[in-house]
Amino acid sequence: MTTYLKQHWFSNLRGDVLAAIVVALALIPEAIAFSIIAGVDPKVGLYASFCIAVITAFAGGRPGMISAATGAMALLMVTLVRDHGLEYLLAATLLTGVLQIIFGLFKLGDLMRFVSRSVVTGFVNALAILIFMAQLPELSGQHGTTLVYGMTALGLAIIYLFPYITKAIPSPLVCIVVLTSLAVYFGFDIRTVADMGELPDSLPIFLWPDVPLTWNTLIIILPYALALAVVGILESLMTATIVDDLTDTSSDKNRECVGQGVANIGSGLIGGMAGCAMIGQSIINVKSGGRTRLSTLLAGVFLLIMVVFLDAWVGLIPMAALVAIMIMVSIGTFSWGSVKDLRKNPKSSSVVMIATVLVTVFTHNLAYGVLVGVLFSALFFASKVGKILYIGSTLSADGHQRQYQVVGQVFFTSAEQFVAAFDFKEAVEKVRIDLSRAHFWDITAISSLDKVVIKFRREGTEVELIGLNEASATLVDKFGVHNRPDAVEKLMGH
Repeated sequence: MTTYLKQHWFSNLRGDVLAAIVVALALIPEAIAFSIIAGVDPKVGLYASFCIAVITAFAGGRPGMISAATGAMALLMVTLVRDHGLEYLLAATLLTGVLQIIFGLFKLGDLMRFVSRSVVTGFVNALAILIFMAQLPELSGQHGTTLVYGMTALGLAIIYLFPYITKAIPSPLVCIVVLTSLAVYFGFDIRTVADMGELPDSLPIFLWPDVPLTWNTLIIILPYALALAVVGILESLMTATIVDDLTDTSSDKNRECVGQGVANIGSGLIGGMAGCAMIGQSIINVKSGGRTRLSTLLAGVFLLIMVVFLDAWVGLIPMAALVAIMIMVSIGTFSWGSVKDLRKNPKSSSVVMIATVLVTVFTHNLAYGVLVGVLFSALFFASKVGKILYIGSTLSADGHQRQYQVVGQVFFTSAEQFVAAFDFKEAVEKVRIDLSRAHFWDITAISSLDKVVIKFRREGTEVELIGLNEASATLVDKFGVHNRPDAVEKLMGH
């Protein structure tokens, strides 16, 4: 127990504390912004971010990852809040948590192994673009003054140059302190955190959603809860995979599903909205030195302390400082090597990556982008594997028997190629088909085998199948029809 606590909680005290401060400061404007997107009071997002971060620190499967209220989840709540109000959102948040726990118990986290590297790269690049685009309103329009540009540029200079002086203090934290000090001392008239929305002035309390416990309520919230659960798990597992790569450590994806579910239930019970892992804040945490569960816990605790007890000071932070940090995250998140690799990588991998980026950026929905990427990956993989099929043949010395040798995988994409490889018009008495180095995967493959056998028999040729492995033989016994008396009639449509 002592070893576990030291490794997962107290092995990186100074780095975790400093990183948590930076993350907490970065969470405040985002939580407020996401609350505004969802159409609820800012404290709904702030309470959610506090609760989700604290609970996932204990229950999550990825140390050092930050979970809170997110934009992807907020977008899914807009219609529910508009049509039915906050109480139904809280009920949907509770149901979201229950569904995510079920996902984890059924080990749906294991499905991440079906997500290809190209999809993960596309996800990362799309998220980097979305993070950068989210900063543009602060740099343009009514907030886009020369002063804001100058402050942002200074913030970026501090972030990238300060580590050359010392790495003892995270440069994003130095950026926030310096820019805030300058803004206050010189009285700069620029947008601050206080301008984002009113910060809460009290601690959260227990709130049971004030909705009727009826089937009608369930019918209203279930579609939203299901969408929130899927998007939340997807984004959390993808973020966990990225943090795994950044830290060269592994994580428990199924535990992460359960942890996210427990966190969302907790959020719903204190008046918070549903949330999930945040790749931007997770990268800030890692790059600022956060590694253990303590950094996640303290990020949530510091967030609550700042918005409730230090709101006057936090409100003075210029948005330019936080914009500089998020631009740093965007630049650091984007996989610049993937652009150079477009020419070197297989075209199919590049198409998957680009499709994931485009769909995610244009829909602003990470789930859609990943879904399209996984679908393309599956299609390209099936096409590649379907081509790995070789069928050769030899004729006996007397010319009365031909033996075919099948090597490879037979399934829906290669079934047509399998049938086309046989010469049904050849005048031989017997055909032997050696399947010892082949595997039949689905009913389409079994149907193609039926066609081959029946077509040969229709021409008066005796057919013998040899070498079927046990799995393929089981499928043939269950779904094959070539040994049934009416097989020819069925094949010919009579």
